[in-house]
Amino acid sequence: MSTQRTVAIVGAGIVGVSTALWLQRDGHRVILIDRKGPGEGTSHGNGGVLASCAVVPVTVPGLMRKAPGMLLDPNQPLFLKWSYLPRLAPWLIRYLGHANAGAVRHRAAALTAIIGDSLADHQALAAGTGAEKWLHPADYLFLYRDRAHYESDAFGWGIRAENGFKWDLLDGEAFAAYDPLYRGENRFAARLANHGRISDPGQYVKDLAAHAARQGARLVTAEVSDVTREGGRVTGVRAGGETIACDAAVLATGAWSKPLADKLGLSVPLESERGYHLELWEPNVMPRSPVMVASGKFVVTPMEGRIRLAGIVEFGGLDAPPSRAAFALLERNIRAAIPGLAWKRTVEWMGHRPSLADSIPLIGPVPGMAGAWLGFGHDHVGLTGGPKTGRILAQLIAGRKPNIDLAPYAPSRFQ
Repeated sequence: MSTQRTVAIVGAGIVGVSTALWLQRDGHRVILIDRKGPGEGTSHGNGGVLASCAVVPVTVPGLMRKAPGMLLDPNQPLFLKWSYLPRLAPWLIRYLGHANAGAVRHRAAALTAIIGDSLADHQALAAGTGAEKWLHPADYLFLYRDRAHYESDAFGWGIRAENGFKWDLLDGEAFAAYDPLYRGENRFAARLANHGRISDPGQYVKDLAAHAARQGARLVTAEVSDVTREGGRVTGVRAGGETIACDAAVLATGAWSKPLADKLGLSVPLESERGYHLELWEPNVMPRSPVMVASGKFVVTPMEGRIRLAGIVEFGGLDAPPSRAAFALLERNIRAAIPGLAWKRTVEWMGHRPSLADSIPLIGPVPGMAGAWLGFGHDHVGLTGGPKTGRILAQLIAGRKPNIDLAPYAPSRFQ
C-alpha cells in the first residue's frame, strides 16, 4: 500500500462515491463533501442504464444541418432557452466543431475504455456494500420503426462495431416474442447483451455512500467554495465556512465543476446539457429490458415500482426552470411506443449533464497543482462510467499507473 493519505472528494454523485470506495480499499482516509448529500443530483435522475455501447456523441456529422429544424419542431428532443444563447454561443461553437467523423471516432475510442465494461465495473464496485441489490444485468435495445429506420443510423452502428460492440437484430415476430409491449409503430430492434440497469439510481449511490461511511468515510453536507494551497500543493478545501485539511482533493461536481476548476487555474469549456425524466409509478405493464427509442431519443427503463423515461437535450444553463414542453414530449412518445400503457402517478425531474466541448470527460491531475484531481464531464454516461473513473482516480492518487492510455482525458488539454 502507498502512504496513507487524507483525500477530500468534492461531489457525492456516482463518480465521487466510486472514488471514495476505491480509495478506502487502498487504505486511504476519505472525506466526501456534497452540497445536498450523496445521490441527490444527476446521479439520482439519470436513465438508470449501464449503457456500455453509448460511445457515439450527440455531435455526429450532419448535426449542424439538422439542429435548426429540430429546435423549431416540438416533436424533436432538442430544446434551447433562447435567452441563454448569447452566453452559450462561445461554448456551442467549440462543441459543434466536433461534429465530424474524426472527432466522433476519437471520442468513441476514449469512451469505450471508460464505459465498455460497465456492468463488470459496477459489480466490482458494489460487491459487499449492500447496494448490489439495485444492480441488474440486462440487454439494451435500440428500437426502430423498421429496418430502413435502423439503417439510417448506419454511421453510429459502424462506430460501435469499430470499438468491438456486437448486437443482433430483432424483426417482426422475433421482436414481438422478445417484448410484446411495443405494439406501436416501432417493430424493429437492435439488441446488445452484457449491459445492465440500476433499479433505483439515487438509492444505489446513497447505499454506496453509506457503506463508505461505515468504513470510516466522513460525510459532509456543505458547499465547497475553494481549494486551499500552499507552495503549489493542496492543503485543504473551504466548505461551509471552515477549512477541511486534506492531502489531496478530487473535484467531481459534474455540471457545477467550472467555478472550482477556474480557481485551480483551468478554464474548462463546460456547459449543462439539461436532461429530463418522467417516472410512471405503478404501471399496468413493465418492459423486459431498457430500451432506447430511436425516433424520440429517449430511454425507457424498468425500475423498482415504476418505469423511468429519460432523455431530451436542452441548453439553458444551470438556473432556468424546466420546460413544460419537454415533459409533454416524453409522455407523447411513450404513449406512441407502448399503446395501452397506464399508470397511477407521474413524477417529473430535470437535471444537468456535465457536457465538455469535446464530449470527453476530464480524468486526471490539475496541471501545476500537486494533489488536485478532476473527474467530471461524462455528459450522458456518468452513471455508466462512474466506477471506472473512480478506480482510475484512486490508482493515480496512490501513485499507480492505470492500464489504459489517459491522454484523451487529460485536464492539461484545456490548460
